[in-house]
Amino acid sequence: MKPKAGIYAVVTGTGSYIPPHIVENADFANNRFFNEDGTVIDTPGDEIVQKFKQITDIEQRRCADNNHVTSDLAMFAAEKALEAASFDPENLDYIIVSHNLGDMKHGSMYPDILPTLASRVKKKLGIKNPKTIAYDITFGCPGWTQAMIQANYYIKSGDAKSALVIGADTLSRAMEPHDRDSMIFADGAGAVILEARESKEPIGILKHAAQTDTEEYIEILRMNEPFNPELKGDHQYLKMMGRKVYNYALTNVPQLVKECLDINGLQLSDVNKILIHQANSKMDEAILKRIFRLYGRKDVDMSVMPMTINTLGNSSVATVPTLLDLVVRGQLEGHELKSGDYVMMTSVGAGMNINAFMYKMP
Repeated sequence: MKPKAGIYAVVTGTGSYIPPHIVENADFANNRFFNEDGTVIDTPGDEIVQKFKQITDIEQRRCADNNHVTSDLAMFAAEKALEAASFDPENLDYIIVSHNLGDMKHGSMYPDILPTLASRVKKKLGIKNPKTIAYDITFGCPGWTQAMIQANYYIKSGDAKSALVIGADTLSRAMEPHDRDSMIFADGAGAVILEARESKEPIGILKHAAQTDTEEYIEILRMNEPFNPELKGDHQYLKMMGRKVYNYALTNVPQLVKECLDINGLQLSDVNKILIHQANSKMDEAILKRIFRLYGRKDVDMSVMPMTINTLGNSSVATVPTLLDLVVRGQLEGHELKSGDYVMMTSVGAGMNINAFMYKMP
């Protein structure tokens, strides 16, 4: 018997928005940094910046223009994805926007999430179809990958034939300038158009794995009071226990990646690219080494893992879709994707949440 054709969610267009405003590490050298207990760090700023570069590999990051909010960045990326897919936005069944702090305006510390950013994007794109359902998802940095998992269910069930899935954040606005971690986060957006395709061979989004660990790890990425006592008041800032985040990711991400490969009946050798959340270059490299070690391999092939954090920083939910867009468009030297390639997309972040899904290029 000939195999029956199945319905699969396939990426038909990608887009990203990388803000033009570049912030160099040197721009932080004159900041006064504090410890969590409110004491001043005596180390000179230029030494702190140099140490930061050694730990994270970040030299630059991008920040949104003052007059733009997260939904603007999301819309810019969406326009590119729609154009790449030659897709009429009026025919979209779903718009799903992943973010963390909404349309936080420049100079404000208050998230604005009502109405949803997805509804705002729909309005900004000029979509009039009331059957284009728009909603948000907040899932920490793995928000876009989780939104892709959700969109896949809609399409595979037959309830939808298309979805616009966006990851956008302006986390640089939620950082305390007196916290060394303020140098990590950046702004940006990435988007894809997913469409239903019939195929006798599995293509597009395949099976996924995910988990949420709250009992021990819920506090290691959170909103909290500033380190600088002079700023204490109503405002809260994004805070991260860097070492604990590093250890959590190193312990749990490789295992989840292997779980995802196992449920897809694949080996590490089948994977052509691993698009991993751009949180910390050294952390991502250590994760990749552990993944290879799980398969008894000491020869770690770093070329399977494209990286953008050196110049773009950590743009949260935008990192993975931005990576995908840059690779698809041939804008990351040495990286390409062709028909039949297997791509692993995985992320880790506040929750603590981890997820991963396999994608087969059609």
